[in-house]
Amino acid sequence: MKKALLILSSLMLFACASQGPIVDRAAGFDSVKYQQDLAECEQVSQQVKAKGVGGAVGGAVVGGLLGAISGDAAEGAGVGAILGGASGLADTKDEKTLVVRNCLKGRGYNVLN
Repeated sequence: MKKALLILSSLMLFACASQGPIVDRAAGFDSVKYQQDLAECEQVSQQVKAKGVGGAVGGAVVGGLLGAISGDAAEGAGVGAILGGASGLADTKDEKTLVVRNCLKGRGYNVLN
């Protein structure tokens, strides 16, 4: 069971990986300026509060309750904590990605993804 949880959590983390924003590099595109703007927008995105801990706690509670029904509350809490934490981290990453995209759009870039 623990091996399955490890594999599942690893897969979830890989699923959260992204390549970053794709911008239209039309005529006149300045890649040096873009890299500077991207770095500044990524810095702005650091203001997003992490949600992994809250998700882990909520997942542990729900998992513990479901585990108690099935007979193993501790295992259910562990599974719930892993899944809830991974979900919270994915939510945080999604929100940071959105902040970066909106920041770049605000600076005049045509963000395609």
